[in-house]
Amino acid sequence: MRTPSILRSPRGRGAALAAVLTVVTVCAGDAVARSYPFGPRTRSVNDLGNQFVPFHAHLWDLLHGRADGGLLLNWQSGFGTSFLPDLGTYLSSPFALLVGVFPRDRIDLAVYVVTLVKTGVAAAAMTWLLTALRRGRGREWLAAVLGASYALCGWSVAEAAYNPMWLDGLIAFPLLCLAGEWARTARRPVPATLLVTLAWVANFYTAYMATLGAALVLVVRLLLEDGTSRERVRGLVRAVRTVLLGIGLAAPVLLPVFLGTKHAYPGWTREFTPAAWPDVAARLLPATYGFFSPAVFLGTGALLLACALAFHRAAPRAERWVWPGLVAVVTLSLQWGPTHLLWHAFATPNGSPFRQTFVLCGLVVIAAWTSVARAWPDRRALLGGAGVLVLIAAAAAPSALVTRWTYPLFAAGLVAAVCALALVRSGRFLALAVLLLVGAQAGQAAATTAYADRQRLRLLDDYAPWGERQRLQADAVARADGWPRYRTDPGLEQSTANDPLVVGGQGGAYYSSHTPDVTTRTLLALGGGWTSRGRALQSLDNPVTDAVFSVGARVHVPRDPHQVWNRPDERPVTVTRRDVPPLVTVRPSGSGGAARWGRSPFRNQEELLGAPVYTLPKTVLRSEDGAAAPDRNPHAYEVRAGAYTLSASCPAGSQVFLWAPDLFGTARLGAAGEPNDLRGDLPARRAAMLPLGPGAGRIAVTLRAERDSTVPHESVGCLNPGRLASAVAGLKQTGATRVTVSGNGVHAELPPHTEGVAVLAAPRIAGWSCDGHPADSYLGLVAVPVGDGRTAVDCSFRPPGLRAGTLAGAAALAALLATAFAPAALSRARRRRARP
Repeated sequence: MRTPSILRSPRGRGAALAAVLTVVTVCAGDAVARSYPFGPRTRSVNDLGNQFVPFHAHLWDLLHGRADGGLLLNWQSGFGTSFLPDLGTYLSSPFALLVGVFPRDRIDLAVYVVTLVKTGVAAAAMTWLLTALRRGRGREWLAAVLGASYALCGWSVAEAAYNPMWLDGLIAFPLLCLAGEWARTARRPVPATLLVTLAWVANFYTAYMATLGAALVLVVRLLLEDGTSRERVRGLVRAVRTVLLGIGLAAPVLLPVFLGTKHAYPGWTREFTPAAWPDVAARLLPATYGFFSPAVFLGTGALLLACALAFHRAAPRAERWVWPGLVAVVTLSLQWGPTHLLWHAFATPNGSPFRQTFVLCGLVVIAAWTSVARAWPDRRALLGGAGVLVLIAAAAAPSALVTRWTYPLFAAGLVAAVCALALVRSGRFLALAVLLLVGAQAGQAAATTAYADRQRLRLLDDYAPWGERQRLQADAVARADGWPRYRTDPGLEQSTANDPLVVGGQGGAYYSSHTPDVTTRTLLALGGGWTSRGRALQSLDNPVTDAVFSVGARVHVPRDPHQVWNRPDERPVTVTRRDVPPLVTVRPSGSGGAARWGRSPFRNQEELLGAPVYTLPKTVLRSEDGAAAPDRNPHAYEVRAGAYTLSASCPAGSQVFLWAPDLFGTARLGAAGEPNDLRGDLPARRAAMLPLGPGAGRIAVTLRAERDSTVPHESVGCLNPGRLASAVAGLKQTGATRVTVSGNGVHAELPPHTEGVAVLAAPRIAGWSCDGHPADSYLGLVAVPVGDGRTAVDCSFRPPGLRAGTLAGAAALAALLATAFAPAALSRARRRRARP
């Protein structure tokens, strides 16, 4: 078997070595931490378990033809939502397709492998870039070590490891720098443009930051390399053209993502606060972790070479000052508000405020390579670089981020790096020098990876990988599924905020950066719960909303034992079935469109259902000692941590529901009722309306608040099941006789002589049209007037921005083709004119 041609070159072997070293080091660190898949500790923390693994599971279903919906419309989440923005945000990396080759129940392993592959490719890409900037013949092995140090930077192993789409930015930075280098030298215009497109399609967010960083590298290269001012300007123009064409080709994905963000429910906004400088210094060292500081750890060898550049007399004077100066300027830009906003597209992120750190890490690695590409640093340079590193380590001493392992690992790495570079310069013991540098890099990075794994589990929410609970839940959903005759909701007792994507069904739960504003506000009005300040919607276990949204089957599973706040729960997996209207119902003309939501979710449910089904009794709230709870405002009681009794009266045959969105604690009906968890903490968390069970006459709801909160005066609703059954029967009688759904719309056949408003049980998000016109809204749901003998309704969905993005992409493609073929055409024309 022949060796691939790319591996027959020193550059190719160096890139491959960097990738292997990176992957082995990450696996070693995870194994030390006993993290999945090398031990019992889950790696699915925060959004990795709550968003990214579920979305990759949905991608698996799409690839295997098992998803409800398609690339444009996702029927499984939020009662129907746009999927293209989510695809462009979380799944558009070509590496995401690798999940399709794994079994469905090994989705966590698939995402881990994708993470490893991305990290390894980032190492290979940086190695290739370094040798493209300056060949460094005979030093390709060191370029591999530096490429690995870039891919194993603190930002990668501490933050991007559980935000795998960010790793596409780690790959994008060296690729975009390479595209800039080709533009500077007037080479490969088409591949350069395609690299830009690939970066922006894979993850537009980090690609934006990588583009800014690559622009800085290009400017420095234009200033340092020989050439006239005109040649520099031409190189800059070629680079701008390359970026614009590349982004234009990505427009069919980028514009829907951008507009999806515009239509999303507002997230959490925060003011930028710079990190303390001791913390900044500490994050350059191994075995540190912090959420609000830039993780610039690269390994002592890379940092030593970067610091040695200013003292390296064999390097040109301009390079000795420009590259360290650029690193310093970018470091300062991370800490200043205006440039912080520039790096993050003028919006402070909700989480880590230093997401651009990977660009700084790349610049440091380029400076390190510049230090050795021409000649090995001498004793003066090594001592000077070591002195700077020691000063940085000393500056980090006051930081609480420094651990007991930090300084021993730093000292060992520094000694190993100095000795290795001294041996290389002497021309002896090259193998020992390589072993020292590789060992120091791998050891420090593995230790930092293991420490980050442990700290994430201690500081962040975590979620169990696919296991018996998910299997039982998925089996129950599959047995109950009747889509599109009715929806099957996987239940309120969720394992993640995206359970429908993981275990199937067509529920209301949904968590994304693109959770539509109209969906959140509609479910809010109906008593729904949320986390992440309205971006993570929960299922709503309520027979009225189940009737409205055609939820004919609802799965109930035990509380997730992986969540530490839950009590042990031995209940079996069960399914509640309900008689519900079809997905498309017909309401009287003039109803719903001009109505507005009120304060009470019970009354809002009645408005959307079209029938009165609740009795709202007067409530009295008393503390454990019998004292009446004071009012916080005209609509709610004030509650302190402790036990309370909520008293009310319900008619005979009622089902009791509790609405206490701000309460964090438990509620039970009577002394022997089953305790129900409420996790309210407005505005970050909102507890959903809960069913408490049957009740008649004077009822007492026992509340236990674990923190100060509020309870609405109208917090109890008494549901009349008979009235609800009558309302459902009426909606079924006038509703659609047949409904078919696709990945981009709905077709409904209606009874003869239908008059009124056809209402689709899906939020009226931007992009819906019915019969060729923008769809109307019926209290937040898709609606279209019907009459004049119409017996069918066709509604289709196209994400906003898709048409404009497609046109922009086609224009960019035409311009790229002109760029590719115009020079050859001009050359042929000149030759024809030159013929006698």
